[in-house]
Amino acid sequence: MIGLSAKTFYAVAALYDLDSRDGDKATKIKDIATSANIPQNFLEQILLELKKSGILISIKGAYGGYKLNRQLSEITLADVVEIVEDSYFETVCKTQNHALKQFWNNFKEKSYKNFDISLSELKKYEDISNNPEYVI
Repeated sequence: MIGLSAKTFYAVAALYDLDSRDGDKATKIKDIATSANIPQNFLEQILLELKKSGILISIKGAYGGYKLNRQLSEITLADVVEIVEDSYFETVCKTQNHALKQFWNNFKEKSYKNFDISLSELKKYEDISNNPEYVI
């Protein structure tokens, strides 16, 4: 439970990329992979998981691909972590010691709160990166 895998970083990057596109049109996996700099084979797995969870929808055919099923403001980092990280927020301490169980459960609750941030917050960071403040 200490760190996040590349899978989470790639999932957020893919969602952010899809949000920046025309929401009415589906985007092909190879276009997302190129734009977000994600290995295409790995991205396919991630997108399937996000689709199963209902965050994405897929459209088949020549003009098919993936698109968001919800707004970024309705998706939290915790949602993404729960989907792509196996048992990230599950019990981390397998012990009969009640003090240790309580300690780790408390840690888990506090950690979860840190992940309860909407992915629409990415827009704020986009603004900051586009308008850096230079201080000498």
